[in-house]
Amino acid sequence: MKFHLLAVSSLFAITPLVHAAPLNVVASFTVLADITKQIGGEDVTVKSLVAPNGDPHSFEPTAADSRALAQANVIVVNGLGLEGWMDRLVSASGYRGKITVASNGIHTDSMDEDDKQIVDPHAWNSLANGEVYARNIMQALKAADPAHAAGYAQRGAQYLQKMQQLDHWAQQQYQAIPVARRVVLTSHDAFGYYGKRYGVTFSAPLGLSTESEASAQQVAGLIKELKQRKISRYFTENQTDPRLVKQIASATGATPGGELYPEALSTASGPAPTYLQAFRYNTEQLLNSMR
Repeated sequence: MKFHLLAVSSLFAITPLVHAAPLNVVASFTVLADITKQIGGEDVTVKSLVAPNGDPHSFEPTAADSRALAQANVIVVNGLGLEGWMDRLVSASGYRGKITVASNGIHTDSMDEDDKQIVDPHAWNSLANGEVYARNIMQALKAADPAHAAGYAQRGAQYLQKMQQLDHWAQQQYQAIPVARRVVLTSHDAFGYYGKRYGVTFSAPLGLSTESEASAQQVAGLIKELKQRKISRYFTENQTDPRLVKQIASATGATPGGELYPEALSTASGPAPTYLQAFRYNTEQLLNSMR
């Protein structure tokens, strides 16, 4: 009996605890937070700094956000200039760990804005890029928490498969729509990568950031373009002020096609509470306006 008890106690001494505390991850906005949750599962707790329906361009951090970063094991950001507020927040928090840039490895696009070439930060709206994001986040979780690496790898592989299936579905759906009908008016230029991947042309009064302002000349030029293209639908976005796009639509005769979720997920009770649900919802809304 003494030997048996000694053997059992020795076993506990050399066997690591499987259920350690979950990895504490802070993501800059909801899309990254959801991707992390899907891959991390029960092995992570995730906080999104920007709340559902919030604008990651104009977000204003609080002292509570600084404290959240200070306690984080992993921080995930988009990069590409999306979170102009992030460097200051990290500095104020005292966080000294590695920051995971989910967009690393993306072939970026840019556009001319105010006579400057600006990198388009909205890369996740193409699911081909979403795969890059997911792989980067999966590797970051595995590196920070090797004990649960197998779980991250398994969930990551399953998530990537769902993403690939949805990407293929979207490509097939758009192929059935004449190219001339794949033209859309939205609030700002958040769909550049989406448009390139799925063959859709997007026009918007605002630039790559919701904080940019459209001049009277730009608005007049866009109205002229939309009339020439005979665009019949316009879309608002959940995180932006819809007044300008509605004004332009009124001048062109376009009617509302619905609300899109390009850079902020909805609450759990909304139509776009996860990254993949938001992508499907956006795509279905757009397709319905073209059919």
